[in-house]
Amino acid sequence: MNHRRLWLLLAACAGLALCGALYPLYVIRPFRAQGPRELEAALLVLRLRPAGTLLCLGTAALAIYRFRHLLTRRSARFAAAAALLLNLLAAAAVRVNVFELMFHPIDQPAFEPAAAAQLAPDEMVLAIEQRGAARAYPVRAIAYHHIVNDTAGGVPIVATY
Repeated sequence: MNHRRLWLLLAACAGLALCGALYPLYVIRPFRAQGPRELEAALLVLRLRPAGTLLCLGTAALAIYRFRHLLTRRSARFAAAAALLLNLLAAAAVRVNVFELMFHPIDQPAFEPAAAAQLAPDEMVLAIEQRGAARAYPVRAIAYHHIVNDTAGGVPIVATY
């Protein structure tokens, strides 16, 4: 293997690992429409990326070890270490469920009387009535959280969409 092939291999490993980490985050994000094929591809990447990033990390580490004699200059060793570090960071990042970190449920919602609520005429709400207690959750208020834990009429409920 020559220098050029080694660098292409290291760049390919780092690129694939980073794509595996970042593509699903780009596609599956709040308030962005996703096409069915795009979402299907992102979900496939989500399933394959833990093994894929480990494969990229192992391939890069093995290539650096096997062809360390090609890394004679300090700058080449630094670049190889940077490529390996990118693979390592991607392999670690894909094991964190960012989507869980993004959405925090509302555990203590605040309410006001319907007459005092300032809602636009076309405002969408999630509404329930339970044992005489009515609740309305404006979608714009829970859009980021996606989940409201509440009690209505003495019954614990979860409002989500």
